[in-house]
Amino acid sequence: MSERVTIQDIADALGVSRNTVSKAINNTGVLAESTRQKVLSKAIEMGYKQFSYLDPDNLPEKERRNKGEIAILSASFLGDSHFATTMLDKFQRESTQNGYSMTMHRITKENLRDRTLPSTLDLNRCAAILCVEVFDYEYSRMLCDLDIPLLLVDHAVSVGHSPLKADKLLMNNSDCIQELIGIMKGRGITKIGFIGDIMHCQSFFERYMAYRIGMRFCGLQAQERYMLTDSIEGKGFVSYSDYIESRLRSLDSLPELFVCSNDFCAIDLLQALNRMQLRVPEDVMICGFDDSSMAKVVSPQLTSIHIHTQVMGFSAMNLLETRIKEPGMNYRTVYSETNLILRGSTGD
Repeated sequence: MSERVTIQDIADALGVSRNTVSKAINNTGVLAESTRQKVLSKAIEMGYKQFSYLDPDNLPEKERRNKGEIAILSASFLGDSHFATTMLDKFQRESTQNGYSMTMHRITKENLRDRTLPSTLDLNRCAAILCVEVFDYEYSRMLCDLDIPLLLVDHAVSVGHSPLKADKLLMNNSDCIQELIGIMKGRGITKIGFIGDIMHCQSFFERYMAYRIGMRFCGLQAQERYMLTDSIEGKGFVSYSDYIESRLRSLDSLPELFVCSNDFCAIDLLQALNRMQLRVPEDVMICGFDDSSMAKVVSPQLTSIHIHTQVMGFSAMNLLETRIKEPGMNYRTVYSETNLILRGSTGD
C-alpha cells in the first residue's frame, strides 16, 4: 500500500465501493449509519487524513465544546413520510459537527392562540431557532421579535402581509410544475386542474401560482371549476379525501390531470377516485409533490416532485450558523433544487 492512504485503499480493505467510502467520509448522500461508522473507523485505523466529516467524540475538547442549543419548533407531528424528517436527520449531523446541541419542541394550539413559547424551551440556552411546519403568520412574527437567530423552513403565506423578518428556506416550488405542464401539453393533455389548500403555507401558494403561470405560458386555459383550493376547516368534512370527492361529484366533467399540493393530497385524491370507480391514469392522471416514501408504495406509483432533503438540512445549518455569526446581515430566502419524477400515475 502507498504511504498516502486513499479512498480506494479504504474501499479495498472493507470490500465496498469507492462511492460508499466517499459518502461516509464527506458526509454526503444517504448511507446507513452502521456503514458510515464502519468506514470512518477503518479510515482512522488506516491513518486517512483528509476528513471533512469527523465524529464529535474524536474532536479535540476545544472543538467539541457546545456552542449552544438549536431549538426545533413544530406545530405538527412530523411522520416518517414528511420531507422534514430526513432533512432534520442531516441537520442534526451538521449541527453536532459544528458544536451545537439540538432539541425539539411542539407548539400546541394554546401556544398558537396565546402566542406563547413551548414550556420546554429555555431561551437562555438557545443559540438559534429552526421552525418546521409553523404556518401561523402572527405566531411567526412573534418569533421574529425575539431577537434570536431564526430560520423558517417554509412559512406562513406572506401575500398581503409584511415580509417576516427571518431567514427562510424553501424548496423550488415552481420550475418542475411548469415543466410537467409543458410535457403534458406535448402529449395533448390540455385540461389540467389543481388541488390543495393554497393558504396552508407559502409553498402551497407558490405551487398554485406556478400552476397558473405554467398554464398561461403554455397557452392553456386554467378553469376555476378544476381548482380545489379551499380550506376544509369548519366545513363538516371528515377528511380531505371526502372534500375532494364531494367537489369532483359536483362537476359535469373532470380534467385529464390534477396537480396536487403534495403527496398526501395526491393520495387523498387517489382514494376519492377509487370510491368513484375512476381509474388512474386512464380516467384521471395525478402529480404530487415531495416524492415521499408513500409515492412509491401506492398503486399506481405517484408521479411527484423530488425534494433534496439532505441538501436542505445542510443549507439550514449553513443559514443558521452564518446568522449566528453575523446577526445584522440582510435576511435571505434560499430555494433548494427539486426534480420531476414521472411514474405510473401519469402513465409513465
